[in-house]
Amino acid sequence: MMKRPAMMLAATLLSAVLAPAAHASGPINCTMSFNLSGWSVFYKTASGTGTVNCSNGQSMSVRINAKGGGLTFGRSRIRNGRGEFSGVNNISEVLGTYATAEAHAGAVRSSKAQAMVKDDVALALAGTGEGWDIGVAFGKFVISR
Repeated sequence: MMKRPAMMLAATLLSAVLAPAAHASGPINCTMSFNLSGWSVFYKTASGTGTVNCSNGQSMSVRINAKGGGLTFGRSRIRNGRGEFSGVNNISEVLGTYATAEAHAGAVRSSKAQAMVKDDVALALAGTGEGWDIGVAFGKFVISR
């Protein structure tokens, strides 16, 4: 009779030891759907919300803020934008400040694509929207909870 509880205890301990190793299997694929709106007159600012979903089942609602400056003018809104992350091992790694540089021009309905990096994580954004804008800007793109 003692063998059964001892085997159950051993199985429980073994699964507790192996469970964290199963999560450390390497890079995962994460995407972000988002809405973003903003304006620029030399100084550029935009804010919005989104949801990050990863291939390992993790999901997180996020806030987005973009700020920068340059020779830029306009007002725009992106709805149903999409972002793709690379170099992610855990969903929390998508949070933080990404460096940006962009050239943009659009009127009425426009498309936008942008790539940015933060440490080992890269983010590529794409979306279509409304508004008008023109210019060159540098700044930061912040993703937070």
